[in-house]
Amino acid sequence: MNEDGLKVPPRQVRLQTKYIRTVMDNSYTKFLFFTGKGGVGKTSLACATAVSLADQGKKVLLISTDPASNLADVLDTEVSNHISPHKALHNLFTVNINPEVSAIDYRNRVLEPLKGSHSADELMKINEGLSGACTTEIASFDEFSRFITGEESPEQYDVVIFDTAPTGHTLRLLELPAAWDTFLDHNPGGASCIGPSSALKSSKERYRQVVNSLRDSLLTTFYLVSRADKASIREAAKTSGELIDLGMSHQRLLINGIFKAVDKTDPIARQMETLAENQLTTLPAALSHLPRSTFPLLPYNLLGLEKLRSLFDLNLQTTISTQIHTQTNEEHRAFPDLTALVDQLEKDRSSGLIMTMGKGGVGKTIIAATVATMLANRGHDVLLTTTDPAAHIQDFINQLPELPATLTVERIDPKRETQRYIDKVVAQKGVNLSLEGKALLLEDLQSPCTVEVAVFHAFSAAIHRAKRQFVVMDTAPTGHTLLLLDTTGSYHREVMKNTGHSPGRITTPYMSLQDSDFARILLVSLPETTPMREAEALQNDLKRAGITPFAWVINQCLSALPDLKDPLLRKRASAESAIINTIDQTLAPQTVAVPYLAESSLLPAMLHQAGRIFGGQPGLANVNEPTESGTKQFC
Repeated sequence: MNEDGLKVPPRQVRLQTKYIRTVMDNSYTKFLFFTGKGGVGKTSLACATAVSLADQGKKVLLISTDPASNLADVLDTEVSNHISPHKALHNLFTVNINPEVSAIDYRNRVLEPLKGSHSADELMKINEGLSGACTTEIASFDEFSRFITGEESPEQYDVVIFDTAPTGHTLRLLELPAAWDTFLDHNPGGASCIGPSSALKSSKERYRQVVNSLRDSLLTTFYLVSRADKASIREAAKTSGELIDLGMSHQRLLINGIFKAVDKTDPIARQMETLAENQLTTLPAALSHLPRSTFPLLPYNLLGLEKLRSLFDLNLQTTISTQIHTQTNEEHRAFPDLTALVDQLEKDRSSGLIMTMGKGGVGKTIIAATVATMLANRGHDVLLTTTDPAAHIQDFINQLPELPATLTVERIDPKRETQRYIDKVVAQKGVNLSLEGKALLLEDLQSPCTVEVAVFHAFSAAIHRAKRQFVVMDTAPTGHTLLLLDTTGSYHREVMKNTGHSPGRITTPYMSLQDSDFARILLVSLPETTPMREAEALQNDLKRAGITPFAWVINQCLSALPDLKDPLLRKRASAESAIINTIDQTLAPQTVAVPYLAESSLLPAMLHQAGRIFGGQPGLANVNEPTESGTKQFC
């Protein structure tokens, strides 16, 4: 363990900085996991590696365990929850582990043998008990494990690649076998959160086999994917240590999207390059000993086979970049900025819920922190909190020399909330129990679903506080958010069914989210195709649940910077126009644009960019100064 409290791999490995192909050509394991913070490029690297190995004649299976998977977009082929070959590369096979489909199949397996011995009401109650987020994750892992053991894919694949969900979700999946192992040992008859253990396709012995395979360095390699920025590097270091704790130490580091200035006279380009270099020279000890490969920032998105192949082919990169140069479009349009957005959020009210949602890595956390700080600087009582297991809010808040007096920062910490929930249940239900009864109650509370219930209680409490103050909530990456909202919906249905009150006399958290005057949902995206499509899919899911987004925030717009000179940056800026127009004209109820900022202290820079007038200290707005509303940014 180093001075930062992070685990360091047990063996020293000579530093390597080269393309992943030089690592993969002659040395690869059966199972390859790509994991890291949301938005760092896990899917792009996993897909490019799969295509490269398939081009070499290997039979490759590429699996996504991300609830918000976008394999189909990146590979430009149909991807479903059944294994299918790529339409143009026939020895590359793909499959999505769809959480909803897995959960439905799992519930059916639980209910089928009970139909002859239970009434319809009893079966309905059991089904409702299996409708939470915990059941969804358990069912998903049940499917995932069978790909490791080979039961789900009887055909022989040379390599099986996992494009995993964002880090927190991935680690939960990897930790679940241990939780079930203990839980099922003490609850041989099964439990309400997961149903009878016989409904699991894989036995405890098979789960042990999965864990042993993940720990075997001859079978499994973990690729820690990061950008050259502090947040994602820190997340990769944390992931490395947690994997080592699980006995999974065969790891490699992939640094994606490294920018090299072409025009050294462009101050933005120089600043971006310097920031990346500084991060790479100060890697934490937990990562500095790992074999490392780096990948450049390209002037195009990695969508389709040709562009995926270009990641390992410099000549192809040059060809595609030249083609893009001839298609450059310098058209820009004006959109409201964060100042105008906050004007609307506070108009005629001093309380309410504001939630940032979107794909991992699009900037939900910095948008939430900026909006919360701006509201507090205007004199409002504000709570800034997060449901994201990675919880990067504090990193940004620490960039301010001091907090506004009316801003409170909290975190819904799963471990702390679970213990708090367990203590509360034991205090309420264990009063008249014997020692043996209390022991059984504690065993029952070791169920994996206890974590989901505990987090939901904290989430509900935060919503309740929004009735008397502004609550700005930074949500987890999209898959987590949907699972949380599913839990909220399950709670809503249970309350409405069991309460003696009429519907008009009770407001559940779900109903609060449906109230567009109370809850303002901000969908955050980047001016790129994949984040846009994922935000669109999330918006459709929300609308089906009766939840209407308030606005789209397009973050990191290079096209909002007026004096770009660097040709690579200009190409990327030009490519943003079509995406931004699509969002504004067909998707967003209203569109807000935030410019790209190459700053190490991002929150103070965001506050300054948003039009705030600074007082004597950087990063703090002077609330007594007038604010110009409706400031425009150009994208």
